[in-house]
Amino acid sequence: MIYVHLADGFEEIEALTVVDILRRAGLKTETVSVMGRLPVTGAHGVQVIADIVFEDAVYADCELIVLPGGMPGATNLDEHARLREKIQSFARQDKKLAAICAAPLVLGHAGVLEGKEATCYPGFEKELTGAVLTDTAVCVSGNITTSRGPATAAPFALELVRQLKSDDASDTVASDMLF
Repeated sequence: MIYVHLADGFEEIEALTVVDILRRAGLKTETVSVMGRLPVTGAHGVQVIADIVFEDAVYADCELIVLPGGMPGATNLDEHARLREKIQSFARQDKKLAAICAAPLVLGHAGVLEGKEATCYPGFEKELTGAVLTDTAVCVSGNITTSRGPATAAPFALELVRQLKSDDASDTVASDMLF
């Protein structure tokens, strides 16, 4: 199971592109609202009905936590104490974490980027506490994958498919989407 976390103000392209590509690859993926309700409104006014609320998510079954960016979505994710605890637990267990755009700030504030390479939307670098900063579109450092922003959502998601399935699965999804 993969959980893509949504908070009011999330970047729609980053969240929905990731969900779409992971599902195209046959990966069980659910959206998780951290707002205490299923409807979540994106940064550009697109309302999404999440699959489940945070309180109903079963993290023992989760192999990857994904955090889309957007503002104030990333700060809303960052303010969710129980999500932070899950992120820290995943890091201790060397389970996969992924964040794009402004959302790597959540990983930085959770203290899980120490010594890891990471990238983010320009201007948020100071929030990636302990990270070795890169400017690559998608950065993989151990169990953590980060990406820069809306234009990198598809390569970010395809990298996650590559990690969770195979190079062939990622290449097939990319080809089918005419990348």
